[in-house]
Amino acid sequence: MIIQTAIPLIAEYGTAVTTAKIARAAGIGEGTIFRVFADKDELLQACMAEAFSPEHAVRELDAIDVSQPLPDRLAEAAEALQAHLSRMGAIAGSLGHRGGKHPGTVRGAGRTESTARLHAALAELLEPDKAALRRPPEQIAALFFGLLFTQPRTDDEPDLTPQELVEVFLHGALSEGAK
Repeated sequence: MIIQTAIPLIAEYGTAVTTAKIARAAGIGEGTIFRVFADKDELLQACMAEAFSPEHAVRELDAIDVSQPLPDRLAEAAEALQAHLSRMGAIAGSLGHRGGKHPGTVRGAGRTESTARLHAALAELLEPDKAALRRPPEQIAALFFGLLFTQPRTDDEPDLTPQELVEVFLHGALSEGAK
C-alpha cells in the first residue's frame, strides 16, 4: 500500500516528495513508513523496483481474452505495455535515472529477464493465430514489443493510438489504395 501510494507522488514531485506527504496520502502515520523502510532512500528504491517490475504488465497481458480477434488482443496488449513503459519512465525520470537506464535487478528480474517475461506473455496472446503468422509467435512478440518501445515521438504529430499502431504492425505502412 505504501509503495502504490508513493509511486504517483514520486512521479509528480520526484525526490522532493516527503514521507509525511506519502503517509498522509496512504492514510497512515509517518512512523509506519519507517517501520517498513529504513529510510526514504530505501522507499524510493522500492518504488523504482515496483515501477520496473514486469509483474503488473504480465498480469494484464495474461488477463486478455484470447478468443478476441488478434487486432483487439494486440490493441489491449499495447495499452498495457504503454502504461508499463510510461510508469517506468515517469519514476525513472523523477528519480534521476534518465536516458533509459535500467536500475538493475528489480523484484528478482533484471532487464533481460523482465523483457523475456513480457515477450513470453505477448507470445501467448499470439499463439491462437500461430498458423496465420509469418514468423513464430515469440519473434512476432519481440517485434511488436520493439515497435512499442521505439515508437517515434514527434512534437507535431500525436502518438499513434494502440489501434493505429496495431494496424500498421499487422498490415504495414501502405494505405489500402496503395497496395
